[in-house]
Amino acid sequence: MNDSPPPGPVRIAGLQTSGTPGDVAANLAELERAARAAAERGAQLLITPELFVTGYDIGAQEVARLARQDLLGPVRRIAADTGLAIVLGAPEADGDAVYNSAFFVDDTGEVTGRYRKTHLFGELDRSTFAPGHDLVHVVEHRGLRVALLICYDVEFGEAVRAAARAGAHLVAVPTAQMEPFAFVAEHVIRTRAWENQVYVAYVNHDGVEGATTYVGRSSVVAPSGDVLDSVVHGDHLLLADVDPAVVADAQLRNPYLTDLRSDLYARHAAQFPHTP
Repeated sequence: MNDSPPPGPVRIAGLQTSGTPGDVAANLAELERAARAAAERGAQLLITPELFVTGYDIGAQEVARLARQDLLGPVRRIAADTGLAIVLGAPEADGDAVYNSAFFVDDTGEVTGRYRKTHLFGELDRSTFAPGHDLVHVVEHRGLRVALLICYDVEFGEAVRAAARAGAHLVAVPTAQMEPFAFVAEHVIRTRAWENQVYVAYVNHDGVEGATTYVGRSSVVAPSGDVLDSVVHGDHLLLADVDPAVVADAQLRNPYLTDLRSDLYARHAAQFPHTP
């Protein structure tokens, strides 16, 4: 019998920023400042936007070039120096392929998780990245189980449902959401949290980058669908306490996961494969 108490709340931070497109050194300097500020305010985990360390809409060739630099080494040092875990959005080179990835760097500087974006959005993604093949990746940190998804992935209900079924308490979503899709940030994220009874941290860029105008609107949403912290535009550090016990209670009170007829969905998918 396990008589150990359940893990307590973990304070998380999310960095909404316009960043410095194409300037890794400037983005790393900003990350260090944000990590120190988050740690001073009691955070134990910092989440960055999608491809934060390089920028997103900077051209496929530039992304591929920067992906072959050591992007993780400096971030590992920042995490260890501040005692803060970091979810980093960064490109990842693997042979001839480049992936749009999120890395989990723990508070000792160890890389304990990696997720490659599976749902590529439009030509901007498809011209630059290969798709990942793992639907969800879950990392445990200080008793908090964190699932990693990236931007467009969270717009597929199946991906967040898979994270919840894998035991995630928090779905961390580095994001590069652009106009005209503010609706996703304003409405879909709250729905994803509610329908799975998990926390969702949606951390976006802001400003303009290349031909892309970002919607900002980062938020941390509770399993109840309540917004714990949010911002519309501007560089901002979001803060929220996420509690595994709240997730457990919410999933007992609203048993979507227990009542799910997954046998029917699997049969339907086999009978009616989508062929656009």
